[in-house]
Amino acid sequence: MAKHTNRKFALLGGGSVRTPLVAFGINESAKHLGAEELVLYDPNEERVRMVCELCKALVAREDGSLRIRVATSMEDAISDAAFILSSVRVGGVETRAVDERIAIDHGYPGQETTGPAGAAMALRTVPVAIEQARMIEKLSPKGWLINFTNPAGLITQAVLHHTGANCVGICDTPTELFHRIALALKVSPNEVRCDYSGLNHLGWVRRIWLRGEDVMGRLLADDAALHTLFPTPLFDFDMLRVLGLIPTEYLFFYYSRRRALSNQRKAATTRGEEVARLNTELMRQLHSQIQSGKGSAALTTYTDYLNRRSGSYMKLEGASGSAFDADANLSEDPFRAATGYHRIALDVINSLCGDEPRRVVVNVRNNGAIADIGAEDIVEVPCAISNGAIRPERCGSLPEEVRGLVLAVKAYERAIIAAAVTGSELLARKAMLLYPAMGEWEPSKEILSDFSKKKSVHLQ
Repeated sequence: MAKHTNRKFALLGGGSVRTPLVAFGINESAKHLGAEELVLYDPNEERVRMVCELCKALVAREDGSLRIRVATSMEDAISDAAFILSSVRVGGVETRAVDERIAIDHGYPGQETTGPAGAAMALRTVPVAIEQARMIEKLSPKGWLINFTNPAGLITQAVLHHTGANCVGICDTPTELFHRIALALKVSPNEVRCDYSGLNHLGWVRRIWLRGEDVMGRLLADDAALHTLFPTPLFDFDMLRVLGLIPTEYLFFYYSRRRALSNQRKAATTRGEEVARLNTELMRQLHSQIQSGKGSAALTTYTDYLNRRSGSYMKLEGASGSAFDADANLSEDPFRAATGYHRIALDVINSLCGDEPRRVVVNVRNNGAIADIGAEDIVEVPCAISNGAIRPERCGSLPEEVRGLVLAVKAYERAIIAAAVTGSELLARKAMLLYPAMGEWEPSKEILSDFSKKKSVHLQ
């Protein structure tokens, strides 16, 4: 793949507020990638056109060469694209807010990828993702589908089990944790190698190698260092020490369900509701500025939005904080951040186009990477990526402390995919019964009924 030029990139869900980050990354690597054009597709035509103009202003500011346009159709976006990035949110952020509110009303934390809200997201997203992947398989059979769409691991599994598309799932959560671990150790990220395994939003660092020495014990013994690992205090340090592992932040919704729910109730809102408010105000400002030809002002508005959204990440669930608190803001250049949404995408794409293997954590077929999991199941593990190939790293067996949880969540993923494909309410209830984040039969019927009333999920 390294010799190609004039590559076309497509982004499904191009009206997303994250699209300019992706456009920045592709433009930044345009020469190495041979990237000529980025085509945005989104069913919300007004929004995607506004985002497209913002992306053009960004490329112009960077004195870039990447051409960006809005697709006339999904087929137009996908046809002959070398890379198709999928970042769709079926139902929009408003439906996310509905899902999270229903979860809280039924006594579960409201989080878009885990618990009842995660199940609802999977049920309505799986059929759409499979349909898009089949179109990619037909119109761009050699193209790579880079799946951002959440729940990322589960959606990647649905796509790879039901289509022949070349697909890899990506998430910036593990690399962000690795970066924070390096900062906690006060060393360069290049000096640290983390042994990591699990599923998407369900992974753990089990060893930390610094200059050939495993320093996990040193980090776990250092309270000051542990305080820096997460955006807000999430995990009791004694719990981390007794596990001997460092979880990604989404394990908070398994290990501290009651605290997460209590904080959400205390805040009297959900992350989805706050993001919806942030997005509404962002779009209002962008519309005015772009219509007036004020591209520079629009980019400033957008940067401020990203810093407020990132600065408030997990604060509501972990500490009853709010995105609208005075201190819920960062002051950095999100485009040039060392980690983040666009960095993981470009790490994977650059690696696929390069000759030198690079180690990146992605969601791929297991193929023996984790001894306890089936070969065809999707896992989140470090992989060697180069020349259009992705080779998962052998991680051995899962630690006893997490093996049962991972296997149960994988059983849930299989069941919820089957429910989404068939539209069966009984299979959806079975999935919820198997799911450790829920694990009850009786509440599932009423929860699904509430999702249906709000038009979040449609089952038979």
